Amino acid sequence: MTRTRRTLPRQNVDLTFKYNLAHGRHGWLRLTPAYSVKLVNGILNTSDSGIAVLDPFSGSGTTPLSAAYRGDTGTGVEINPFLTWFARVKAAHYGASLLQQTRHRVDEIDARLSAGDVTPVERPPIRNVKRWWDDPELAFLCLLKAAIDETATESAECKNLLLVGFSRVLIRLSNAAFNHQSMSFKKRDDSQGLLFAHAPGLFWMFRTEMEFVLASAGDNPPGKAEILLGDSRWISSLVRRKHALLITSPPYPNRMSYIRELRPYMYWLGYLTNGREAGEIDWSAIGGTWGIATSRLGEWERPENGFWPKYLNKALDDIAKSDNRSGRLLSNYVAKYFYDMWIHLQGIANVMAAGGEVHYIVGNSSFYKVLVPVELLFRDMLHEAGFKNAQIAKIRKRGSKKELYEYDVTAWR
Repeated sequence: MTRTRRTLPRQNVDLTFKYNLAHGRHGWLRLTPAYSVKLVNGILNTSDSGIAVLDPFSGSGTTPLSAAYRGDTGTGVEINPFLTWFARVKAAHYGASLLQQTRHRVDEIDARLSAGDVTPVERPPIRNVKRWWDDPELAFLCLLKAAIDETATESAECKNLLLVGFSRVLIRLSNAAFNHQSMSFKKRDDSQGLLFAHAPGLFWMFRTEMEFVLASAGDNPPGKAEILLGDSRWISSLVRRKHALLITSPPYPNRMSYIRELRPYMYWLGYLTNGREAGEIDWSAIGGTWGIATSRLGEWERPENGFWPKYLNKALDDIAKSDNRSGRLLSNYVAKYFYDMWIHLQGIANVMAAGGEVHYIVGNSSFYKVLVPVELLFRDMLHEAGFKNAQIAKIRKRGSKKELYEYDVTAWR
């Protein structure tokens, strides 16, 4: 029986417990907007309880964790190693003794920094690092990271929580601005410098963030959330069990690099050591365009075994023929995105139970005034992959362009 989904309004909600690890201030909000959690919970609440829920593009783990809080079993798949780590930290269960141990480690770090008993780590090899942080903030972060590494040696769980607090501080101290669609950098003059730009004077910030993290970490969900590191194009080789429900928001075909805003965390925590590695990760991700991924797009050729309906071919030809020297490159970008998604959706058909329900939250795109009907393509690809009753529900308008919307594309196995 087909159910009609009501459109959920865009609305910020006060998120509590472990959701705060992803939706707190200073940058984490960018990973998963509050309305996304509301949308996920709205879908979960119309489904049977105690089911297996899958998110093949799980990012910071919102869907698996939401399912676990409802008592379900949530499985997420994520290709970015930093996001996989972060989601696993959020999904872990923490006992009172571990949380108390972590508080003691915070006190020890405070004492070591106050005594000057720390040798700082090297600055991360991020390009134009001073655009991200001024010298006093960089000096403090290098000391704080060293103190965490030297103090939290007996427990990986304890160190993970400390590194979440560190990550919150590093973005709080940065010159990055997250108040619009794409990240930018604030301009700071001399009058905006920190009053106490040294380790003891800044430690209050880390302590405040750690209290926030520990208060959230102590709320353990009744269900289970599992996060797998892997490429969702080959989902059948990663996920063994059948799932009753899939909720996901895959990368949109909008040529926005999803690694761009994650670079500060990934460099500081050792997931990146140079720009080429960032490009390699972005190339492996669907829709990635950072660094080397762009040059490889120029050489990419469209395989014949893709899903190429006439209306997609027309859109690709129109983009390529646009009066712009990047038209051919962007046509390849859109084509590769849908080729990768077609491979993914064929695999998804193998990991959904009979009667299983899928929800793809997608946004359409426009290139040189050529509208790419993403929602129609997902609907038709799902149908071609063997799903039934594929439907499209408009969720909300996004961005400043009047033709751009987000949609919930649903279907049943």
